[in-house]
Amino acid sequence: MAENTETDAPAKKGKLKLIIMLVIIIILAVGLSIAGTLWFLGGSLPGSDESEPEAATEPAFVASSYTDLEKALVTTVQADGRQRYAQVYVSLEARDPLALAAADIHMPLIRSQLVMVLGSSNFLELQTPEGRQALADSMLQTVNQVLEQEGEPVIDRVLFRNFVVQ
Repeated sequence: MAENTETDAPAKKGKLKLIIMLVIIIILAVGLSIAGTLWFLGGSLPGSDESEPEAATEPAFVASSYTDLEKALVTTVQADGRQRYAQVYVSLEARDPLALAAADIHMPLIRSQLVMVLGSSNFLELQTPEGRQALADSMLQTVNQVLEQEGEPVIDRVLFRNFVVQ
């Protein structure tokens, strides 16, 4: 019986080595399969630093916010020695909500300055798209000038919701 135990012991050691080798091969196969899938789908492997520079260079999207001047800006403009009227409904656009909050706080001063800009415009220029764009640019400079004097952030654009000259 001693002979039977000697032959059984080497057989068990061989089977144990075989089982350990199979487990290691299966674990490696699963790991390589996961890594290959991530690479194929364009994902990065854990621990790779390639995604950090891409995230740093791509800016996050920030949506614009708007505020409306509730009442229209109404004033007279000069045209060939006659007085004409201009009525403009204006909205302000900014990516920074603090800029719109500041514009709401300083709205009386902003309205006054915008009426002055509109009143100093030429009637014939206001009838062309280029003239209206120039007026919007001038109004933007005026609003930003007021906000900068008050130490507030600036707005991005002045938009016309309704524009009437007669």
